[in-house]
Formats: sequence, C-alpha cells, structure tokens
Amino acid sequence: MAAYVIATVTINDQARYAEYRAMVPPTLEKYGGRFIARGGAVETLEGDWKPGRMVIIEFADAAAARRWYDSPEYAPAKALRHATSEGKLVIVEGV
Repeated sequence: MAAYVIATVTINDQARYAEYRAMVPPTLEKYGGRFIARGGAVETLEGDWKPGRMVIIEFADAAAARRWYDSPEYAPAKALRHATSEGKLVIVEGV
C-alpha cells in the first residue's frame, strides 16, 4: 500500500535550504520515493490552517518511507534541514 511523507516547512535560511533541496532527490532514488508536490502554491479550503512550504513524497509503503527517513543517505540532508528550517513531517498510508 502506497504511503506518503507529508511535510510543512518554514524556512529560516533560504541560501542554505537551497543546498538541502539539491541534496534530497538522490536520497529518494534508493528507497523508491518520488515527489508528488514540492513547494507549490497552497490554498486553504477550510479552517485556518496556513502551512508554509508543503512537500508530499510517495513511497511504495510506510516501511520504505521510514527506511528513507532513517537512512544514512538522507542523514546529512536531514541535519541541514533541521539547521535551516522548522518543519512538521508525517507518514500517511494510502488506500
């Protein structure tokens, strides 16, 4: 069953965060991840949720998403993301 990593991000250092954006795609390949949405326009339809940058990454299943998130390939990028932004990430299983 497909699973999705969904993230909302507030960027605090644009220049260094650009490095993070460049680092991520190669880390996804090994784990079968692919971007569904990556920082496009967000429109709130209900409620008062106003997320900043939003990213959705699809994986074959939740286990693959977790392997990518915990992987040595993603670790340097994750550290840079933590240093340059504030975010919330979840894994959501599809139907």
